[in-house]
Parts: sequence; C-alpha cells; structure tokens
Amino acid sequence: MAEPPSNTDRVVGSSRLARRLANGHFVVTAEVNPPRHANPDTVRQQARRLRGAVDAVNLTDCTRGILRMSSTAAAILVREEGVEPIVQMTCRDRNQIALQSELLGLSALGLPNVLLLTGDDPTTGDHPNAKAVFDLNGTTLLAAANRLRREGTSVSGAKISSPPALFLGAAGDPEKDLSQPDRPTIADKAAAGADFIQTQPVFDIERFASWLALIRDAGLRERPAILAGVFILDSAKRAQFLQQVPGVVLSDAIVERLERAHDAREEGLRIAVELANQLTALDGVRGVHLMGIEASSAMRTVVECSALAPLVAADADPA
Repeated sequence: MAEPPSNTDRVVGSSRLARRLANGHFVVTAEVNPPRHANPDTVRQQARRLRGAVDAVNLTDCTRGILRMSSTAAAILVREEGVEPIVQMTCRDRNQIALQSELLGLSALGLPNVLLLTGDDPTTGDHPNAKAVFDLNGTTLLAAANRLRREGTSVSGAKISSPPALFLGAAGDPEKDLSQPDRPTIADKAAAGADFIQTQPVFDIERFASWLALIRDAGLRERPAILAGVFILDSAKRAQFLQQVPGVVLSDAIVERLERAHDAREEGLRIAVELANQLTALDGVRGVHLMGIEASSAMRTVVECSALAPLVAADADPA
C-alpha cells in the first residue's frame, strides 16, 4: 500500500509559488488591497489586470486598521480569475484560537500561501476605538503555523488529525536588521518557519545589497526565499510620505526627480523598472514583490517593461 503524501508534498502540490521557488525560478508577486465595500468586481478587475504578469497576488488584511473586504474572500475571487493568491493575516484582530482556525480553513479551501504579520495599531485606522488583540505577533504566529503543519500540534498542545498544508511568508525589514546585525529579525523568522520573505520597499540598492550580505553571513542564503519590495511611486508627495515610513530609505534625489518630471506617474514607472532590473541582477534575490496604491495596471507595465517579463513567462508549465 502506497504511503500518503507528506505535508511538504501537499504544499508543493497545491502552491504554484512554492513549486516555482523549489524549482529555482525567479518569482514576481504583487500586492492588492481589497476594497472598502462588498462589490467583488473591484477585486476581479485587479486580478484580471495582473493575470499572466505575476506568479501570485497578496490580498492585504485591513492595512493601517482600515475596514476592507476580508483577505480570504478576496483571495477566493482572485483565484476564480486564474491568479494564485497569497492571504495576508495579521494578529491585530484575532486571538490565537481564531488565527489557527483561519489557517486550518485556508488549507481546507486550497489556499496554502499566507503572509503572517503582526499588524497595525487600530488607532491609526477608521475604527480607532476598536480593541487590539495582539495575542501573538508575526513571528510567534509563524511558529504556531509551522508547528501546525509540521507536527500537527496547536499552540495549546492539542493534536490535529489532519495538519494544514501551508506555504509561510513573512515581512522583511532590512534597515532594522542592518541596525542590529548581531541579531537580525530575519533569522528569527527563518527559525520560526518562514518559507519566503517579502521586504519593505527598496530604493537604495547598495544598502539592500549590504542586507543580502548580512543574510549570507547568517547562513540564510537559500531559505527563506527573498522577494525584494518595489513600490511604484505616483507623485513626489507619495515619495515624501514614504520617506517617513520606518524601514524605508528613499533619497531626496528620487523626490526631486519626481518633482522635475513632466509626468510624475510615468517617471514613477521608470524608477520602478530601473529598480526591478537592478534587484533582479542581485545575488540572493529570488523574486520581486510589487506594491503601489491602486496600481495593478502600473504593476503589469513594470513587469512588461523590465527584466521581469521573461522570468514570469520562463516556461509554459505552471510549476
């Protein structure tokens, strides 16, 4: 009698993203914010714009504490449009029971790709009186998810008869790690079970290369897979806002370039294409993660106009 497939085989079998990374392909992911309403067409339209241009799409989980359609519901809509989803989950709104319950449910629905995050303080959002939970944080949730899938054991120690098939992602903060090179947070996330890391937006290639060297020195060259963040700027004002975001290094030269441009949106696209090309050539980068505000069309343009295009379409096989 044949042995049942291992949980690793189940993950690779159900996740195109996992298969492509396992087979050595460079991958491209993109971030989509679910809408602040219940109309599914908004999600479907963004998925159709990105279909064929990226390997997977992140569905965010009420970023900045703002009420939006659930990331799980949006992921199902994206999948129905032929795009593989990555479900983001934060610890802001759910305790450890609810978080683990959601992970089991995602696996049951055939949605193995997850990006696990601590989440934003709700006081910054549109429900400032909402109660913050933070029973776990991004790293302890990673560890809980890894224990669920590998040992079939919950946080409480209870056994799970059918462990979930999960491909685990986490956020990377190169600047934080560079400020504490003796104890980089990526090492903790790798130890907790992260399969891939999507980083903060990269605008300073030299500093990012220094972080990659730090990762190599820590013995984390291959796992987790590093997906470098590329944010598509649409104005000098947006660039100035990002300069204030912790973990983002964005020079005044980029702001001035956008200010001088005849068309700031077109210039933002050119900057993103340049960054994507440079990041693709860096040793240790396994993929690029595209970000922007309502930017699904711009994301497709960046892929089609950069070195990313042949990498996404490297083979006809979905693996």
